[in-house]
Amino acid sequence: MRTLINGLLLSASLTLPVLADPPAFSEQQYKEYVRTVASDEFEGRGPMSPGEEKTIQYLVQELKKLGVGPGYHGDYVQNVPMAGIAASQDMQLKLGELTFEPGRDFVSRTLQMANRTELKDSEVIFVGYGIHAPEYGWNDYEGLDVKGKTLLMLVNDPGYATQDPEVFRGNAMTYYGRWTYKYEEAIRRGADGVFIIHETGAAGYPWSVVESGATGTKFALVDDSGNANELEAMGWIQTEATQRLFGHLGLDFDKLRTAAAQPGFKPVKLGIKADLSTQFWNKMGESRNVVGLIPGSSRADEYIVLSAHWDGFGKKVGVKGDNIFNAAVDNATGVAGVLELARMLQSRDKPLERSVILAFFTAEETGLLGAFAFANQPPVPTNKMVALFNIDSMNMTGPSDHVLLYGKGLQELEDWLAEAAAKQDRTVKPDSQPQNGLFFRSDHFALAQKGVPGLLFMDLGSSDPDYIANRYHKPSDEFLESWQYGGVKQDLTLIYRLTEKLGNSDAWPKWKAGAEFKQIREDDLAAR
Repeated sequence: MRTLINGLLLSASLTLPVLADPPAFSEQQYKEYVRTVASDEFEGRGPMSPGEEKTIQYLVQELKKLGVGPGYHGDYVQNVPMAGIAASQDMQLKLGELTFEPGRDFVSRTLQMANRTELKDSEVIFVGYGIHAPEYGWNDYEGLDVKGKTLLMLVNDPGYATQDPEVFRGNAMTYYGRWTYKYEEAIRRGADGVFIIHETGAAGYPWSVVESGATGTKFALVDDSGNANELEAMGWIQTEATQRLFGHLGLDFDKLRTAAAQPGFKPVKLGIKADLSTQFWNKMGESRNVVGLIPGSSRADEYIVLSAHWDGFGKKVGVKGDNIFNAAVDNATGVAGVLELARMLQSRDKPLERSVILAFFTAEETGLLGAFAFANQPPVPTNKMVALFNIDSMNMTGPSDHVLLYGKGLQELEDWLAEAAAKQDRTVKPDSQPQNGLFFRSDHFALAQKGVPGLLFMDLGSSDPDYIANRYHKPSDEFLESWQYGGVKQDLTLIYRLTEKLGNSDAWPKWKAGAEFKQIREDDLAAR
C-alpha cells in the first residue's frame, strides 16, 4: 500500500497545472555576482586565507540584501574546523627488495594529525578492487584479515574493466570505484596503508594530476582523536611501478588484473613487507560554510537545498606571473547562480510551501569537506531534506539544446529533470564519460550518502573544450567579457522550475533500484 500511495503522489506531482512564468533572470545582476567573486580582490578564495574572509563577508552581505535569513541554527555561517596537512617529499617506499621514488613511482599522504607516520614490516596484499558491495554480490575481502596490512588495489570497479552492463553498472563508475571509498573501506577493516594502482583510463585523469595533487597543503576535517584512526599511508602507485614489482616477484600483473574483475577473485598475499616513513607538517584552523534560509509556508519543516562551492585554489607561491587562481567558471559561476536563484525566489508573490536552504560550501576542491561537515552536522535533519540541486560551474557559451545528467539511472529526480527540460524544448543528455564518476565528485555527493537525492548541474568544458585544456584549475580561469549568458538563463530557469514544482509538492523523490543510497532514503521515508 505504501508503494502504491507513494507512486500516486509522484504521479500527481508530475501532472501539476502549468505554472506561471518564473521571475525574470537578471543577466546584469548575475554578471556582477560572477565578476565580483572571481576578482583578484578575493585572492582565489582559498580556504583559511584572507580571500576566504572577503568571500564570506560578501556572501552574507548579499543574502542580507536579498532579505534571506540565516540558515544555520540562527547564523549565516557554519564553522568548519579543518587542518592543513603537508607531506615532505623526502621519502621512499620499499616493497620487498625494491625501492620506489616519490612523484615518479608513487605518492603518499595521511589525514592523521601527526608529525610522522610509518609503515614498518607491513605485510602487502593485492586485494583486486578492494570492494565489498553486497548489492552487487561482490566481496574482495571475504575471509581476509587486513588489520595492520598494506593493500594494493585497482582503481574504478569491475564493471569498467569488463565493460559488461551486467557487472556493477558496466562502463559507468559506481561509488565503489571511487578512490575515496577504497580508503574508507580499508580503514573500516583496520588496514595501515593503501596504494591504489593508477591507470589513466580507469581513473579518468593522467598520473600528472595525481602527482601534482600530492604536493603542497591538503585540507582535512579533524575528529576529536586527531584522525588517529586514519591510514598511516594513503597513496597511489604507477602502473609501471606495479608491473615492475609483480614481475620481480614472478607474478603476471596483467593476468591478475583481469582475474580481479571476475567473481570469486581471491586476494594475493605477495610475501613481502612494506616500509615507508613520512614527515608531515600540520596546522589546525577553521573555514566556514555560508547558509541562508527562505522559509516555506504550509510545509516549512521540509527543505530543498540549493548549493554551490565558494572555494578555489587561492594564491600559489612559486608560480611565475599571475599566481591568483580566480576560479571564475569553477565555481564563481555556480555561486552567482545560487545568489541569482535566491533573488528570483525572493521576488515571488508568495513563498513556496516548502522551505529553501541556500548553501555555499568551503573546501570542495580538497575533498568536499564543507559539504561533508554540513551533512554530518546539518542545520536540519537530513531526513527532512527533500532534494538538493548543486551547481558546480555553468555554461558560459550561450544557449544549448540539452542539459547534462550525471549518474544516469540512479534517482527519480531524473524524471523531473527530463520533464522540465522538455518544457524548454531541450533534451537530457547523459554524461559522455560515465567511467570518470563525476556524480561522486561534487558536493551533492556528501548528502547523497545521507540518503538525500540530488542533481548536479555542471558544464566543465562540455560547451567549451578549450576550458579544460587551458583554463581548468589554472590562473587563467578568469572572468571573461566574451561570455554569453543565454545558457545560464536556461539552466537557472530550469533549476528554478524544479525548485518551485518540488517546493509546492508533497512528493519525496527516491533513489532507483540498485542505487547505493536507496535503503537509507527508504528507511527515512518509512520513519516519517
